[in-house]
Amino acid sequence: MDTSEFVIGQRWVSHSDTGLGLGIVTDISGRRVTLGFPAADEERTYAIDNAPLSRIIYQLGEEIETFDGERYIVRAVEDIGGVLMYHADDGTDLHEISEVKLAGSVNFSAPHQRLFAGQFDRNGAFRLRYATLQHMNRLRASAAQGLIGARTQHLPHQIYIAHEVARRHAPRVLLADEVGLGKTIEAGLILHYQLHTGRAKRALIVVPDSLTHQWLVEMLRRFNLRFSIVDQGRYDALKEQESDVDALVNHIFGDEDAVNPFESEQLVLCSLDFLKQSQKAQDDARKAEWDLMIVDEAHHLAWSPDEVSPEYRIVEELSAISRGLLLLTATPEQVGVASHFARLRLLDPARFHDLEAFRKEEQQYETINAVVRRLLDEESAISAEDQKLLREWLGEELDHLLTGDHPRQAVIDALLDRHGTGRVLFRNTRAAIQGFPERRPNPEPLPCPAMYEGQASGLQGLTPEQLVPEEQWLSDDPRVAWLEKKLVSLRPAKVVVICASAETAMALEHYLQLRAGIRSAAFHEHLSLIERDRAAAYFADTEQGAQALICSEIGSEGRNFQFAHQLVLFDLPGNPDLLEQRIGRLDRIGQTETIDIHLPYLRDTSQEVQFRWFHEGLNAFAESCAVGVAVQEAVQSLWQRAIDGDASIANELVKASAKEAERLKTLLQNGRDALIELNSCRPDVADDLIAAIEEEESEEQVRDYMMEAFDILGVDVEDHAEHSDILRPGEQYRAGHVAELPEDGMTVTWDRRNALEREDLAFMSWEHPMVTGVMDSVTSSGLGKAALASLSVKALPPGTLLMEALFTVHCPAPDALQLTRYLPVSPLRLLVDVNGKELSAALPHNRLNEMCSNIRRRTAQAIVPQIRPQVETMVDHVERLSEPHLEPLKARALEQLAASFEPEIRRLEALQKVNPAIREEEIDFFRNQFEAARDAIGHASLALEGIRVIVTS
Repeated sequence: MDTSEFVIGQRWVSHSDTGLGLGIVTDISGRRVTLGFPAADEERTYAIDNAPLSRIIYQLGEEIETFDGERYIVRAVEDIGGVLMYHADDGTDLHEISEVKLAGSVNFSAPHQRLFAGQFDRNGAFRLRYATLQHMNRLRASAAQGLIGARTQHLPHQIYIAHEVARRHAPRVLLADEVGLGKTIEAGLILHYQLHTGRAKRALIVVPDSLTHQWLVEMLRRFNLRFSIVDQGRYDALKEQESDVDALVNHIFGDEDAVNPFESEQLVLCSLDFLKQSQKAQDDARKAEWDLMIVDEAHHLAWSPDEVSPEYRIVEELSAISRGLLLLTATPEQVGVASHFARLRLLDPARFHDLEAFRKEEQQYETINAVVRRLLDEESAISAEDQKLLREWLGEELDHLLTGDHPRQAVIDALLDRHGTGRVLFRNTRAAIQGFPERRPNPEPLPCPAMYEGQASGLQGLTPEQLVPEEQWLSDDPRVAWLEKKLVSLRPAKVVVICASAETAMALEHYLQLRAGIRSAAFHEHLSLIERDRAAAYFADTEQGAQALICSEIGSEGRNFQFAHQLVLFDLPGNPDLLEQRIGRLDRIGQTETIDIHLPYLRDTSQEVQFRWFHEGLNAFAESCAVGVAVQEAVQSLWQRAIDGDASIANELVKASAKEAERLKTLLQNGRDALIELNSCRPDVADDLIAAIEEEESEEQVRDYMMEAFDILGVDVEDHAEHSDILRPGEQYRAGHVAELPEDGMTVTWDRRNALEREDLAFMSWEHPMVTGVMDSVTSSGLGKAALASLSVKALPPGTLLMEALFTVHCPAPDALQLTRYLPVSPLRLLVDVNGKELSAALPHNRLNEMCSNIRRRTAQAIVPQIRPQVETMVDHVERLSEPHLEPLKARALEQLAASFEPEIRRLEALQKVNPAIREEEIDFFRNQFEAARDAIGHASLALEGIRVIVTS
């Protein structure tokens, strides 16, 4: 190495010790050169003839950092007496920065610069980089993106709703599937999709207090989403952490918002009860910005034109500052048109602002639905009368729709789009979905004991034990002795017992445990969330667990116990929806057994009246009853008289209720519900999505990729059982690259069925945080960007150089644009020799991997300085060869973008004229997205992502 190559102030790097960082020449004396390494605070002197040093020259477009932490992009490089002057910009102005002022750390983005600086890896890391780019390219363009890896069954209605809603900008919808169809899973899938694709970053879930912990566990267990609970305990902890000085400053300056727990977390879970109790929490929640808010059990939000409940007001204020909103309820219109309207106005107050106008609008749904049903009959021609109605609704567009490949379906789709609440309400029914178990009511009439005389009628007669001392009713109420015998006769079957109050549940559980010797657990609202989870786990244990779980009304709400199929209703609720919720704890999709509903009731009391009304009037034990509350409103006076003890009216009540139930069911069948159901699950679309998801979830592909990554990143893998492994940090563990791996390891499964059966195993898929974390760390770090390998081929003389280069499309744009759907990573592989000859087809990547060997690091460090000129030449060759590949990619991306956006914008513009549910904000969003995406694609470029230099031997 010639002395004249070194000049004081130049920056060099030691490729024998890259940890020293970027060195600066401080002295040249005779045949020695001295460098200072500021990052390591060391000085080294080298013999000039064999110094293991590489000159550092940043290229155009690379980022440089000065010693004071400022970052710039290189736009030009000037050599001034051997010292480089970089002309670089900070985003606004151009600056002259001498290399002397560069920071001591080294972080090269250009692969060949990493190679020259000694920051190269072995073959495996380069292979992993290429595999990562290929997988990312495929996954980001997949229709299954965002829906992969949830620990759920692939049920068509859930997948369809999740895909349909999650693709929207800031979706605001009512998820109103009947009890047991999985609204929580639908909401979780939508949220996961929006977070995974960058459409949402901050989410708030508001639920009843009794469901807080269940939602926390469900989001983590099923979707790997870690929510933080904000409750009074969180505020108390923040108060304790606050120093006396902080408290004084806040008091003096009035800064009550020094710490807002709603702003410090991205994913927040909070109970509506806590928000109602704490004005401070309400204020903090409103100050935070939310991309998506989810509200469970929305039917509890009471509203009327004259009176608004505190709970409704809180949700209304939060929904106004949340871009997206999901309301979950199993009872949309059964509780009345006004209550249904109340939830719709939360979704879109501009659209649903007048209750009377909404009532009138609903009246035409039956006519529309009747026409749709006739259209579904492919055997009959479209009548002139129906054509006249269709023309009134669709105008000139009707002719265009009738000339397509599937005219009837096109017309139906247009009607669904344009009329009613089809865009904001999704509702699947048990009748439409199928797959539910049979219900078998088992009534058990019992004599009424003397102690209940005087309190056996009226609503108090449904739970008369609450007015009698506990010891007395436990001793004399025949339902208690019956329950003990029934549990013994049902052994070892699991039995869920539900009663109205927590006090009754606690007394029964205490009696069964201590006096009857029956393993049981109590489950009610007076227990903490952790205690309830322990009780549920004790009941679920098949070996040493409880046989019976004694639940209160509120304690059981929202819980799933479908592994059991024996249900005892110790008493009956006054409200038909509460009855359906009770039975829905067991009667859920996926239940494989007939559900036995055991019904002890006291003769000649209001309990017998309520049993007959539910059983004979509503048939609510044998079938899910969607019209119960509406029937109760219609026969309210008869029902009240019968409950209050008028025995002569019971038969009339039953007959009137059965008649009204039949009438309302017919109305629901012919009216708007059936129309909405057509839009709530399209099996053909759902089946295609499920096929795409299952293809991406194939065990071999993701496991093979992760095994290669684990080998390179130092994760030890031990066989656990079929389809599962134990992962532990190894001796060479690179913690920065592997998220979610505890120090003591974790057990994982790669198989969906195994994951559904074994909830203690982590389900690894392409969208598990560990997998996405590895992929992101590989592409964002320098791992595998530069590699050196040897190749023994008889056809090539020793010392021949080849370069395998990887290019990807570089298109800076916000995640929310989802440009990778149109312009994916598109990895481009080129293989050249020093003369620029393209050899990619002759030596494919996998074939080259089989032939290449690693070079010992010390040998490689000696080779790199000798081959630098040839490498720079080959970099020029591959960059020239890559250029023609970019324009076709951009042209195809623009075509796909236009094909996706333009019809949707035209459709929404046309819809807005006839359906006010289409918000101008939604159309503007698509217009702006389209324009921003076109602009970003126009500025796309190909970037060199990695090189492997191959030396033949």
